[in-house]
Amino acid sequence: MSDDRSSGASGIILSFLMGGLTGAALAILFAPRSGKETRELLGDKIREGQEKGRDLRERAASKGRELIEDATDYVERAKEGVDKRKDRLSAAVEAGRQAYRDEKEKM
Repeated sequence: MSDDRSSGASGIILSFLMGGLTGAALAILFAPRSGKETRELLGDKIREGQEKGRDLRERAASKGRELIEDATDYVERAKEGVDKRKDRLSAAVEAGRQAYRDEKEKM
């Protein structure tokens, strides 16, 4: 379920960025500049957009790795806690059995 929300959010962000880039490109194309100046400006803006997109992707990937590492650590700690409780429960059950045997022998 969280995958649906995160992919939906990234889709909205991507749509917003693409709309912004499209609007910027149209504004540049209709600006009163020569064709060469417009192409250079448009190329610069596209490169800036690509750099921002790469940076955003890298930050998202880094955050994803951090979340996976945190989840893995949490699962490992939970397993350790379960193992400790299981050992204590086994020891308590065995102590109870031994106490029962001792009482049974006294009778």
